[in-house]
Amino acid sequence: MPYDLDLLDETAWRDLVARFGRRMWAVARAAGLGPADAGDAVQAAWLRLLESLHTIRDPERVGAWLITTTRHEAARIGRRRAGDRPSGLPADLPAPGGDDPAAAMLSDDQGRRLWAAVDTLPRPCRALVRLIVMVPDASYAQLSRRLDMPIGSIGPTRIRCLKRLRSLMEDER
Repeated sequence: MPYDLDLLDETAWRDLVARFGRRMWAVARAAGLGPADAGDAVQAAWLRLLESLHTIRDPERVGAWLITTTRHEAARIGRRRAGDRPSGLPADLPAPGGDDPAAAMLSDDQGRRLWAAVDTLPRPCRALVRLIVMVPDASYAQLSRRLDMPIGSIGPTRIRCLKRLRSLMEDER
């Protein structure tokens, strides 16, 4: 489906996230990034899309662009993290997953399980978790307006929702 990138609305963004978000996570995780760094890589790729909307010539290839951008962001984060390696560990350890298709498939499966667990959360949690992933730099004031929640309840709700999600994922094991 071609996207009119100049006129992306909320529905189009949701469609993009639904179609490519899991694959982007799988690419970041297959690059050997942990969950937090993979989230950073995916978020950076979405940000790059926002910054580059006017330069994308072929909207039908936006998915490939997102995957490639995620791969580049994951590599950048991986290189930055390589400098943080605890002493005593060899620098040439293979990255978990790397270019291994089986590892990529497992990461993709983990992403599917995670989003399936998110879908079981109550509505306020589901909406909050999705917004945090889609708009990671959103302020509590912005989240409050978007979710029609008091600003003071965003943090505690976020903590409760993430605890519940963690519990769901641990129960699945």
